[in-house]
Amino acid sequence: MDKCLFCDIIDGKIASQKHSETALVYAFYDIHPQAPLHILLIPKEHIHSILEVKENHASVLSEMVQLAQAIAKKEAVDKTGFRLVFNCGPNAGQAVDHLHLHLLAKRKLAWPPG
Repeated sequence: MDKCLFCDIIDGKIASQKHSETALVYAFYDIHPQAPLHILLIPKEHIHSILEVKENHASVLSEMVQLAQAIAKKEAVDKTGFRLVFNCGPNAGQAVDHLHLHLLAKRKLAWPPG
């Protein structure tokens, strides 16, 4: 595997502003936020993209969504609304080849995105 920015963050080699974490997932503030609240949730296990998710990753995906729910409640956006986004591939905006879930909130989000 090539050097991975998010694996280095998980390993503590690169600093991040941690929001929260679980046994399987690490959540931190995006350094280039696209909304007033922009948190990335990443599995601690390296998974290249959503295309590499297998049946044995069900617990990781579930934990990512459950942590996103907890963050939404903690940040008081569970009632006003938030967006969860997986990008897959360069044309979709995936800039880091490590599965990650964006949580965006605290502003009116337009539709369609992009």
